[in-house]
Formats: sequence, structure tokens, C-alpha cells
Amino acid sequence: MKQPMLTLVMIGAFVAATPAHAHHSFAATYFEDKVQKVEGNLVQFLYRNPHSFVHLEGPDENGVAQRWAVEWAAGLQLNQQGVMRDTLHVGDHVIIEGNPGRNAQDHRLRMRSMLRPSDGWKWSGTFQ
Repeated sequence: MKQPMLTLVMIGAFVAATPAHAHHSFAATYFEDKVQKVEGNLVQFLYRNPHSFVHLEGPDENGVAQRWAVEWAAGLQLNQQGVMRDTLHVGDHVIIEGNPGRNAQDHRLRMRSMLRPSDGWKWSGTFQ
């Protein structure tokens, strides 16, 4: 009786310690058939997994300053594409094109491309 219980406990501990690799659908969060351009100054660059984020302050379609959250690739994916933790800096003026979020009030985009006009640095691509 003790052996089956011990086996069950060991299996449970293994399953609990195994990381989950769930992933959300971008189509549920963003309009994949639309593209929006946002221009502004970088206020934060979160270089992390499972997705990095760029936060910038720039005007919305009515000219009102907003803080935009732009979802980007994972840190490892960006690293493999030449984007490092120190590639972007607070204050950088950037132009971003991305898929807009389904809730316009959230001021979110899914990154499609970024240009830093001061030196011509740019990124474009896809990610999962």
C-alpha cells in the first residue's frame, strides 16, 4: 500500500515541478489584419521571456499623449536577431508599426517593425 502512494506522490511532485509552456493566441489580443503606426519616446524596455515589451509615450489618433505597450519577441529570440538588452535606451525616439490591440483604450500593439531615426537602426520581423 505504501509503494503505490509513494509513486503517486513522486509523479505529482514531478508534474508540479515541470514548467507549463502554454501560449496565448495573438489573434485573441490583437487585430492581425490591421497595422497602426505610433511615434514617441521610449520610457521603458523590458527585455525578458516569454515576451519583451517596449513602452513609449506618444500621441494617439487624436493627438493626446498616451503610454503605449508594445509586445515584442522573447529575449532569446531578440538576442538571436542582434537585439541586446542595451540596444534601446530610455528617451530614444522611435517609430513603431504593429498590430493594434482589440481594446483601443489599452493602447497596445504587437510589434511588426521599429525604426530609431537618430541613427537609422531598425528591426522588423515576426515572432511567436
